[in-house]
Amino acid sequence: MTQKLIMVIDDSASLREVVSVALKTAGYEVIEAADGQEALSKLDGRRVHLMVCDVHMPVMDGITFVNQVKQLPEYRFVPIIMLTTESRESRKIKGQIAGAKAWVVKPFRPEQMLQAVAKLILP
Repeated sequence: MTQKLIMVIDDSASLREVVSVALKTAGYEVIEAADGQEALSKLDGRRVHLMVCDVHMPVMDGITFVNQVKQLPEYRFVPIIMLTTESRESRKIKGQIAGAKAWVVKPFRPEQMLQAVAKLILP
């Protein structure tokens, strides 16, 4: 069985590291990007099973990234978990409208994020 691939998009290197270690320990393969623009540039046709994305990032924020990724036929159905300090209901609604499937607020426990991943990851 091949490993499932998860893309982690966050401008904080330390947070990307925490999320990546948790995912790799759980048996997933990980690609990292520092912002939405970099993440889009790394979507090279490989099958991505899930994305974990911050909301507030320079260059391209998370909601803009979700909107753009949902326009790409090969990635349109990839589930996206927003991992963010943002807890305002209006932002969550914007994320849901854009296509985010879950909203995990920082600080988070790695097992909390892994539960969301396990529920949403594509088969």
